[in-house]
Amino acid sequence: MRIDALDAALIRLLTDAPQLPVLECARRLGVARGTVTSRLARLHENGVIEGIVPRVDPRGFGYALTAFCQVEIDQKVGHDEVAEALASAIPEVVDMYTVTGASDMQLRLVAHSAEQLQGVLDRIALVPGVARTASSIAMRTHFSGRVLPLVEHAARG
Repeated sequence: MRIDALDAALIRLLTDAPQLPVLECARRLGVARGTVTSRLARLHENGVIEGIVPRVDPRGFGYALTAFCQVEIDQKVGHDEVAEALASAIPEVVDMYTVTGASDMQLRLVAHSAEQLQGVLDRIALVPGVARTASSIAMRTHFSGRVLPLVEHAARG
């Protein structure tokens, strides 16, 4: 789907302030309420916007440590079963990808401390189908979930 400058402006507005009502979005963008409503519907229908929710930062409630975990899985078990088990058993897993390369899955984890991280890694190792893990701790987050520059680039065509 192609997006234009108005789509990009609407996405930025709702990214910065997801609680804004449609009428206020229309006022700030200088367009009709119906325009905002139809644009939002089109963006949702085409999978550009998955939902309009507040961005939650785990650091704000004590999860100051971010780590990455590479997971090798038992191929007899399969990715989907391991992914479902990790998602249901380990709330500290905030992102999960099946990847190519030396590992099968890449996880982004959060923890209160290095000691708690060790407990998370221990729990991951116990999930059926997990054969081996390797982890690294992020020293600093420069940005996460960065999509607005991509949206603006796509809007320029």
